[in-house]
Amino acid sequence: MLLVLPQLKNKVLVERPNNKLQIYDCVPIEMNDRREVQLSKLLSWLLRHRANKEGLQISNDGYIAVSELLLHHSFRGKYNKSDIIRVVENNSKKRFKLRQNPQNNILEIKANQGHSIDINNTDLIQILEPKYETLVHGTYFKYWPKIKNAGLHHMSRKLIHLSKGILGNSNVISGLRRDVELYVFIDLSAALADGIRFYESENGVVLTEGNVNGYLEPKYFSKVTVVKTGQQIYP
Repeated sequence: MLLVLPQLKNKVLVERPNNKLQIYDCVPIEMNDRREVQLSKLLSWLLRHRANKEGLQISNDGYIAVSELLLHHSFRGKYNKSDIIRVVENNSKKRFKLRQNPQNNILEIKANQGHSIDINNTDLIQILEPKYETLVHGTYFKYWPKIKNAGLHHMSRKLIHLSKGILGNSNVISGLRRDVELYVFIDLSAALADGIRFYESENGVVLTEGNVNGYLEPKYFSKVTVVKTGQQIYP
């Protein structure tokens, strides 16, 4: 958990073991939007996809020590701990999480979802009943013929990502790219009834591995619409 403390200037709180909180300095620096976006993309790339290949020690549940990240050639001399804390704090999609390691009290960071590397994400909560009326996957016209035939697939990731609403909905924090062209609406009730497992991440993204082949089949599509016009193109 990360909390900003307006009453304590340039301070943030990070959750420690046993629900204790530790205050960290967050020194103000010149960090424009472009630099912040670059750091966010770099964190996503390493935490989701490249940690092992880059020689970083990643825990079974996806955490890497911030101090180790800062020694990586992509970070060294370019970013500091305050930069990383600020990106976690400011990221509108809540892609990352900071924690104090329960064994050694080292500050660590992880990506909330989107991994292509194998991790045991214990923070995911399984969805056991159809409690969301709307579940949407955003995609593009060029992928629609294959999706229409075979269904949604997690591709290089481990799980298919779904949003609890469309772009512009106040309850949508993450799960949809802003430039998607099609909305694929999912019948959660039907999929759950057939034994498809769904989970929810800490930042509100709904995830599923689909069937045994990694597909969420078209029979679970309640409808597909064009984002710009609202035209229904399926079924």
